Amino acid sequence: MKSFLGLGFKLHTQYKPAHLRKTVLDMAWHGKTVHIGCAFSIIELLAVLHRSFLRYTDNNPLAEGRDYLVLSKGHGVMAQYACMLERGWIGPEHVTGYFADGSDLKGLSDSRIPGLEVTSGSLGHGFSVGVGMAMGAKLKNTDQKVYALVGDGEINEGPIWEGALFAAHHQLNNFMLIVDENGFQAMGTTQEVLALGSIADKLTAFGFETRTIDGHDEVNIEQAVRELWASDSTQPKAIVAKTVKGKGVSFMEHNNMWHYTRLNEDTYAQACAEVAGAQP
Repeated sequence: MKSFLGLGFKLHTQYKPAHLRKTVLDMAWHGKTVHIGCAFSIIELLAVLHRSFLRYTDNNPLAEGRDYLVLSKGHGVMAQYACMLERGWIGPEHVTGYFADGSDLKGLSDSRIPGLEVTSGSLGHGFSVGVGMAMGAKLKNTDQKVYALVGDGEINEGPIWEGALFAAHHQLNNFMLIVDENGFQAMGTTQEVLALGSIADKLTAFGFETRTIDGHDEVNIEQAVRELWASDSTQPKAIVAKTVKGKGVSFMEHNNMWHYTRLNEDTYAQACAEVAGAQP
């Protein structure tokens, strides 16, 4: 396994969305792999969490007492890798060597890698583990906070709602669910596959204190997170983030082909040019 934890790597902490998207494109290009659209929809959400909220003593992803980020939609892991590169937890060789034979970084979240708290990809499971982490922090009487980022298609899974009931019953106000509501899942739109109705209304009915925001507006994201943590309520927290699958590249936006499509020379070049031209 290559070195992790920032040894010898420069720490960047700007978390500029355009830069993060470029890292995702580079990984997908070198690794000849997919899941670009679902990584792009959560870039701003992860950028704000890493920049303003997640606490890691001495920038150590394994620090005792750290906050937990559970990427339940494990197929969006390249967005988390891009943030880990900013923190210096992985190096440039993990980008150029992504998904090659013998590489450490996988196409789904793997808890053996520092910075990835839960092995996920089997949808719905990461969320439930996050609820358990929040319960554990409560029992230990720590001030740790737990964030679980799920996809809207993942809401189809039963464990999501079992975990939601548990979180509300035990008043886990140290737990925040963030839903990436981009309107798609692997095989179609959420409306076509299994209509969800109002996710915010459902979460509110399940006992969550809920906000609905623009998931690409960093100011809006930060304000919502701060407001929810500042609340005196004993309810678990939830943010329903309206996002665009493939955000940032014109031919990927709202195009579900980019859940599984690989880059070629032309699409890589065009995507890099569009990302470079985007406002940070």
